[in-house]
Amino acid sequence: MEQNPIIKISNLVKRYPNTYKPAIDGLNLNIYPGEIFGLLGPNGAGKTTTISMLCTHLKPDKGSIIINGKELSSHQTAIRKEIGFVPQDIALYDKLTARENLLFFGNMYGMKGKMLTEKIDFWLNTFGLREKSGKQIKTYSGGMKRRVNLMAGLLHEPKILFLDEPTVGIDVQSKNIIIESLKEVNKKGTTIIYTSHHMDEAEHFCSRIAIIDYGKIIAKGKPEVLINECVGCENLESIFLKLTGRKLRD
Repeated sequence: MEQNPIIKISNLVKRYPNTYKPAIDGLNLNIYPGEIFGLLGPNGAGKTTTISMLCTHLKPDKGSIIINGKELSSHQTAIRKEIGFVPQDIALYDKLTARENLLFFGNMYGMKGKMLTEKIDFWLNTFGLREKSGKQIKTYSGGMKRRVNLMAGLLHEPKILFLDEPTVGIDVQSKNIIIESLKEVNKKGTTIIYTSHHMDEAEHFCSRIAIIDYGKIIAKGKPEVLINECVGCENLESIFLKLTGRKLRD
């Protein structure tokens, strides 16, 4: 018996003002509990717009989104408590320390006292930042900021975690610890939805992927299955280029 999707997207449309074509054009997609789901596409394909709607940051023009059995349009407050969001841009306060940032975001999720302190200590240890947790974020390297950014989205143990380019522009060591930690989070039951331009990373990290272009899903499935079914394709990157073309996107 097939599982019910934890995210069900039906006929989703989003058009920005003064644009000729919709950013999202009748998108349909099911994501299932426990998946690491990769949403991949060229610049401007609709990845971030889709994630922004799923996280309640943007309102769709048409269609429906059901998250964990709840219709998003009428249950936004309840859904926000069940999801975590890690944006592509660093969303931290430069003049606060790492620990102060995490205390702030934990309080936003209603966490307090010993429970919050223990969660912060756990993630600071996991990401190798406990000894530097008293330093201001503005003194951190890009990789260190990425790790704190991720911690802020994990503190409240969300059922669903949205990651928009979580490893962009960081060193190999930071990327490795982030990916391995996310795998552990997933093993404990968190469904992960992830966008990236790193095809090799997505191929080995994701249990299933969808390629989006011009606001529509043009391919989806398990990476290994898609590679086997694509004539002349050796990896996910070659599938991506075959489907979306080699022309530069702005």
